[in-house]
Amino acid sequence: MNYLDEQPPNQEVSVSQKKTLIIVPTYNERDNAKKLALEILELDLDLDLLFIDDNSPDGTGQIINELASKHENVFAVHRPSKLGIGSAHLTGIKWAYANGYTTLVSMDCDFTHIPQDLPVFLRLSIDSDIVIGSRYIRNDSLRDWSFLRRILTQVGHLLTRLLLGMKYDATGAFRVYRLDNIPLEAFKLTRSTGYSFLFESLYILARNGFSIWEVPIILPSRTYGHSKMRISDAFSSLLRLGTTFLTKWLMTGRYKIQKKPANNSTISDLNESTGWDIYWAKKKSPISWSYSTIATLYRRFLIKRNLSRIVSEHFEPGSLLIHAGCGSGQVDTEVSARHSVIALDLSKEALKLYDNIHKGSQNLTLGTIFSLPFASESVDGIYHLGVMEHFSDDEIQRILLEFNRVLKPSGKMVIFWPPKFGVSVLFLRFAHFILNQIFRQRIKLHPDEITLLTSKDHASSIFGRSRFEVEYYYFGIQDLFTYCMMVVRKSLDLAEKDTTVTNPNSSHPHIDG
Repeated sequence: MNYLDEQPPNQEVSVSQKKTLIIVPTYNERDNAKKLALEILELDLDLDLLFIDDNSPDGTGQIINELASKHENVFAVHRPSKLGIGSAHLTGIKWAYANGYTTLVSMDCDFTHIPQDLPVFLRLSIDSDIVIGSRYIRNDSLRDWSFLRRILTQVGHLLTRLLLGMKYDATGAFRVYRLDNIPLEAFKLTRSTGYSFLFESLYILARNGFSIWEVPIILPSRTYGHSKMRISDAFSSLLRLGTTFLTKWLMTGRYKIQKKPANNSTISDLNESTGWDIYWAKKKSPISWSYSTIATLYRRFLIKRNLSRIVSEHFEPGSLLIHAGCGSGQVDTEVSARHSVIALDLSKEALKLYDNIHKGSQNLTLGTIFSLPFASESVDGIYHLGVMEHFSDDEIQRILLEFNRVLKPSGKMVIFWPPKFGVSVLFLRFAHFILNQIFRQRIKLHPDEITLLTSKDHASSIFGRSRFEVEYYYFGIQDLFTYCMMVVRKSLDLAEKDTTVTNPNSSHPHIDG
């Protein structure tokens, strides 16, 4: 939405009784800091002012200390070095949350943002989560800027509009945030420490549905000094823009704010989840990020399609299904749209990712597949993808018997299980050999795969011991020879047979647990 000129900028406004904070990052702003502070204070608004200085060599830090000593509503944060404008904004945002402010204004110190615009911004923030000073509503907003600077700004606006779908002025720093409506977690999802923090943070807020209002502003040239943006900052912003675009496309839940599980979720601490928490945590190294990206592409364009097809063929719409070892949830968004899905994993990190992608619409359960927290014969089906290969033969039998227990008599399972010579298995072996043997690294891209299938007969043998029968088996080109895709069903004949001939002294578990 746009705020046009119907409301005069000098109109007296009613400011909320709740405290407002203005944050102003500084670096070499000794000629501007004092003048800006005095002009803001002369507005006589109920607000506090926080300067965040990156150890300016020109003595800006001393100036803002003097201001803080004279005015009880002026504060100063000193950082050890120039850590980036985005990082300075995030420092101020965290400071605001920590000190209980409900409204936050960010602005530059060089008077390209005019203090006299603040009353209008604050008035509009009463009905909007974010208010942005826009340079693109009025044709004369950048009239005093050089031709080159106008071109660079317009290019940045065009790219954020095309790649991120944001019509707003996403690179401007003159903003108001309603912190009482926006959780701190939204800002913690950002990765940038530079100028790209501005469009990355706004994209996250827009993606999560917060309301945004634009105010037309006129930006004069800098009053003193010169622009702090360097060529390297422009390239860094361009790279972050490309990364955000790819992440938006490949990892749909990456920028979703984590929601609290529903009341019927059963989440508790499990010590054994640590290894999987590490696996599902955010990838930091280039190698881990590259592997994660490849895995994401494979999940979204191959596994997802095949899973949706198989589940739709074997389960009626609305069936109650358990996604055992749900991981990030990239593969079953279509399944969960047609069925009632319980997402089960022993990793909290995995459940966070799953909840982000599925927008809090599913039941989440933190638990182990060795002891399912569900009643016997209570679910229509179970699907698990890339789970069984991580366990020994004895452990697999324990898991399958537990699955058998919770499935209804007509229940089925959909299983994706990599074979010994599957493409993913060979790829991981080759990658680990190159990284760890040739380059002498200590990198583990994926948890150990202990039990790999060798044939359909091998699969039938494993499932038969746990009272299942293989109904469907496929290994081929549909998923590029990566998984054995199977559907198995409870074998009622075998169950009846066991109840009549099994030795009563046998230690073999019964179906009812």
